[in-house]
Amino acid sequence: MTEVNPHSIHPLIAERHSSRLMDPNRPIASAQIEQLLEAARWAPSSNNQQPWRYLIFSNQHPQALQTARQCLSTSNQIWANRAPLLILALAEQTRPDGRPNPKALHDLGMANENLLLQATALGLHCRPMGGFDVECIRQAFHIPDQFEPIIIIAIGYPASADQFPEEIQQKEQQPRQRRPLQNTVFYGKWPEKSQS
Repeated sequence: MTEVNPHSIHPLIAERHSSRLMDPNRPIASAQIEQLLEAARWAPSSNNQQPWRYLIFSNQHPQALQTARQCLSTSNQIWANRAPLLILALAEQTRPDGRPNPKALHDLGMANENLLLQATALGLHCRPMGGFDVECIRQAFHIPDQFEPIIIIAIGYPASADQFPEEIQQKEQQPRQRRPLQNTVFYGKWPEKSQS
């Protein structure tokens, strides 16, 4: 499953993967949720603007969790409705002085990765997903205009694949793949031949 090139990367990075296999019967404790959010809080950001915000949907607020699930795309509902925790990650794309913050999405991404790595360290499965109705979630939870819903992260304890539909099992068995470094990293100049 984890076909990671072990070129001196930390095991936590090698072990992190976006699994859909989550146990609906094991809620995530409040203390663990706080650990995830604390990890995100310590991410770097441009001018220390910290443009990330998080909206938490857990079993502690079942109606809100159910509403958030209804905003997911149909294909994500198949597996994500089993996740006991959904976290909506939002970016504040304007600075306090009203100017646009062009680094907001980058900074949110770094905070999200901190959160994902912390989840992995806690033995949790986590999967970010862009498949949700932004207007549905914005209206349902009265999100102000200056905050843009970017991603929803599903988090849960691992579950056995045989509890999921065949199509999910097949997706989970696909190897992790990444573009080779020579097609991603260039030293000193952009290559003359186009790299895809």
